[in-house]
Amino acid sequence: MSTSDVLAAERRERPPALRRLAGRPELGALIAAAAVFLVFAVSAEPFLRVSSLGTVLYAASTIGIMAVPVALLMIGGEFDLSAGVLVTTAALTSSMVSYQLTAVTWVGVLVSLAVTLAVGLFNGWVLSRTKLPSFIVTLGTFLMLTGANLGVTKAVSGTVSTKPISDMEGFASCRWLFASEVTVGGLTIKATVWWWLGLLLAGSWVLLRTRFGNWIFAVGGDAAAARAVGVPVARTKTVLYLFVGFGAWVLGQHLLFSFDTVQSGEGVGNELIYIVAAVIGGCLITGGYGSVVGSALGALIFGMASKGIIYAQWNPDWFKFFLGAMLLLAALLNTYVKRRAERGPR
Repeated sequence: MSTSDVLAAERRERPPALRRLAGRPELGALIAAAAVFLVFAVSAEPFLRVSSLGTVLYAASTIGIMAVPVALLMIGGEFDLSAGVLVTTAALTSSMVSYQLTAVTWVGVLVSLAVTLAVGLFNGWVLSRTKLPSFIVTLGTFLMLTGANLGVTKAVSGTVSTKPISDMEGFASCRWLFASEVTVGGLTIKATVWWWLGLLLAGSWVLLRTRFGNWIFAVGGDAAAARAVGVPVARTKTVLYLFVGFGAWVLGQHLLFSFDTVQSGEGVGNELIYIVAAVIGGCLITGGYGSVVGSALGALIFGMASKGIIYAQWNPDWFKFFLGAMLLLAALLNTYVKRRAERGPR
């Protein structure tokens, strides 16, 4: 029997469940997450403490909240380079509106939600009307928001940071919703973890169980073909940008109500971290393929690596090198898994 006959026989005998697992986009992220956990479990004794788990989950959640909508957007075939600074815009808007109007903080929170959704709507509208690449559209939005964050903050507050608002009415309830924490048996779980899990469940359900989820895959795989069969391409992509705006609002409120004041220059560069988390989780740059659960695993890898390096007392200068290596390996593995899934069983 030839080698090809042997391989064919093995493929026929392989259990269907394993075959399906091998085609899942989050498989690579799952393997990588297990490997990273084992490395730090062996090399850093504090990493396995219950208190450390809470720290890791918190670090992962602050990335995962944005990685979920960014992953959906990438599956839909688009990018958002303004996502990082939009988080800061959300926090600045809440703080300055509340302080300047001497209103309850909930007024600033709601105005901030309107602003972030308006930015998402703007990105989606410009993209659909001009047909420009999302890289160009959102790069322009990134630059405008970066300048506006600094310029408006200095004009209103006289400095590059906002004024404290912790003594205002509504601050305590807002803090409970966006920045509270619960400690059980030494494990501290912050509010961002619950927001992250909620967005993860909602995003997974939409992507895998609804018609809109099918539209996301369709417009990301081939927008022209999707339009030809009646999929509302422009509306689908605009909704995805709105979801990114919502995620930025949630994370921005956490930033504000955790630290009371916000620096106007924060957030620059974080958009790349969200994209890398999505790619590590199985999303392809070309769109039409990916996983929301995978993005959560990608965020978890970030959380474990950022804190594990500290616990292991390694040189933190190598963290960015690690992220770059993970990105390249994930991109290669994702492409390979997608091709295997497209070929199907033989």
